[in-house]
Amino acid sequence: MSDIKKDHSIGAGTGAISGAIAGGVAGSTVGPIGTVVGAIAGGVIGAKAGDSIAEAVNPTEYISSFENGYRQAPYYAEGREWNDYKPAYKYGYDTYGEYRGQKFDDVEAELGRKWDATRAESRLEWNEAKGAVRDGWHYIENKLPGDLDRDGR
Repeated sequence: MSDIKKDHSIGAGTGAISGAIAGGVAGSTVGPIGTVVGAIAGGVIGAKAGDSIAEAVNPTEYISSFENGYRQAPYYAEGREWNDYKPAYKYGYDTYGEYRGQKFDDVEAELGRKWDATRAESRLEWNEAKGAVRDGWHYIENKLPGDLDRDGR
C-alpha cells in the first residue's frame, strides 16, 4: 500500500471512529435503535471528514513537522520528550474533524475532559498538552481553505 493511500486510510478510519462515537451518543437519546443508526451515520460522515482532512494534511507529514520543532514551542517543558508530546499532536489531528468548523477555544474544555482517555503514554497533563493540541488544530486550519480560526492564531 502506498504511503498516500495508507495516510488516507488512517484519516478515514480516525474520522469514522470519532463520527461513530458521536453519532451513537446523539442517537441514544432516541433509544437503542437510535444509537445504532446514529453510530452508522456518524461513522460514514466521520470517514468522509477524516479522508478530506487526510487529503489536505498528510498525517505522516503532520507528525513529522512537529517532531522536528516541538522543543522550540513556547509550551515545551524541560525534561519532556517527544513521546510526551506526540500523543497531544495526534489528539489534535484526530479531533479536528469531529469539531470542524468550531474554534479550538470553544471546545477546549471538552477536549480537556477527554485527554486522559487518549493520552497513551504521555506524561503531560491537559494544561501542558493543550498547546500542542492547539498547534495541531491551527496547522490543519491553515491547510484547509475556510477553516481558519478568526482569532488570528
